[in-house]
Amino acid sequence: MAKRFNDNNPISDVLKEIIRANNLQKGMDRVDVRDAWKNIMGPGVNTYTGELMLRGTVLYVQLTSAVLREELSYGREKIIKMINEEMGRQVITDVVLR
Repeated sequence: MAKRFNDNNPISDVLKEIIRANNLQKGMDRVDVRDAWKNIMGPGVNTYTGELMLRGTVLYVQLTSAVLREELSYGREKIIKMINEEMGRQVITDVVLR
């Protein structure tokens, strides 16, 4: 049975409680990581980005350009740091560029 709040709570607190109670955080992280990638990388990289998949704490990125994949591999640690900052917590620990 759902928990009933008797006092007035902000909608953000209610949504966080629903996500926590229903174990939905992993799914929300998958969606939020995709949004963070698009915001951080910009339209230039996004045109060459295929599939983004979050498995556990590893982000798998499929790229259609070998040159871009090589360039991004040099900044892998910076990408991890920027995505985690965008998410507000430690979500990913590694990025695999395919």
